[in-house]
Amino acid sequence: MDKFEHINVKRIDKNIFKLIDDRWMLITAGTKEKFNMMTASWGAFGILWNKPVAIIFIRHNRYTFEFVEKNEIFTLSFFPKRYKEVLKFCGTKSGKNYNKVEETGLNPLFYDSDGIYFKEANLVFVCKKLFSSDIKDNLPPEIINKHYTDKIFHRMFIGEIKNCYKKNED
Repeated sequence: MDKFEHINVKRIDKNIFKLIDDRWMLITAGTKEKFNMMTASWGAFGILWNKPVAIIFIRHNRYTFEFVEKNEIFTLSFFPKRYKEVLKFCGTKSGKNYNKVEETGLNPLFYDSDGIYFKEANLVFVCKKLFSSDIKDNLPPEIINKHYTDKIFHRMFIGEIKNCYKKNED
């Protein structure tokens, strides 16, 4: 697994709040032949239906949306601090217009049951979709006015964490 160690999610020794908010994550889905990734700084981890889960949010107009929507597996990759500019690129440029792998120099790793993640990552969650739903009903007006002035809402995806891999580097 290219220096990755398989670990139980209950043994994660990182502050997941800091990782998502400060380091961001790369959401990736698709096939070896065609995939896309996007940077996200919104998400959640926890236990639901007696399973470890990750919850991600993607707007319908994002190119990655169609890949997560169509595929059973998505991955969440976290990277060392030095990859912040790479993640910024992946979050601001569309895979419709750019080949993000070529532009960033990231090296995708392809595993049939584990989806797609990247050699440069230091923490990876492999998730199997369990549920998805649009989040727009019952949102308080202040949330809509701040985050959805364009009326393009997020879809929430809940994925069971099937595997977790880490490298011992920061």
